Amino acid sequence: MTSTADKAALLQQLHADPELLVLVNVWDVITAQVAAATPGVRAIATASHSIAVAHGYPDGEVIPRDEMLETVGRIAAAVDLPVTADLEAGYGDAGETARRAIDLGVVGMNLEDQLKPLPDAVAAVRAVVQAGEAAGIPFVLNARTDAFLRAGDKDPDAVLADAIERGKAYLDAGASTFFAPGRLTEDQVEAIVAAVGPQKLNLIAVPGAIPLATMRRLGVARVSFGPWSQNVALTAYADLVASAVDGGGVPDGTRRLN
Repeated sequence: MTSTADKAALLQQLHADPELLVLVNVWDVITAQVAAATPGVRAIATASHSIAVAHGYPDGEVIPRDEMLETVGRIAAAVDLPVTADLEAGYGDAGETARRAIDLGVVGMNLEDQLKPLPDAVAAVRAVVQAGEAAGIPFVLNARTDAFLRAGDKDPDAVLADAIERGKAYLDAGASTFFAPGRLTEDQVEAIVAAVGPQKLNLIAVPGAIPLATMRRLGVARVSFGPWSQNVALTAYADLVASAVDGGGVPDGTRRLN
């Protein structure tokens, strides 16, 4: 069994390597085990949205912190790969949430800024960094900005400038990487990488996103799939239900994975 510190060091290295780190997000033990058993998978990432809805809660820190941590802890205990957890905005105390996650074997964390005032967002980043330092592991903090997700009708240049300002501030505060979810253009990605440096920006794969090969060429560190991996699974399930109602059966090629 690999130690927590070694898993954290490995996850840090996977972000620093020029090869794009691809994380197809999981939401429970079985999806984590299926991912971990897939050749080429080097780390596991949880999706907070997917975990919340699987437990009957809407997205957005409605799920109690204890339930979220219990789930990510079970996932971390079920695989021997590094696990990074999406822990939303920290559930009111980002440092304590990180400390508890580390105790469960989690070695990385997404932290949303929810477009809070920059000093408040930076303080939350520092609290998580300090939790990792106190635990004695190179905890991988993926500091997320919601600048693009909440852009609305704002001027695109202003949104990009805000995202870059926040990304630089979070990295200066000790975050390992900077996460800017949204349907970014190639020009926007290129501008952010130029501002924060290569192997620092993380993106999400959404319908219409730039290809993964382009992300790698531009110096993106990692790409994750957020709730889309769960939606792919639910689409297959919905199709099975519809087929069964019409007299169909289990699709050809279905594998027994549990």
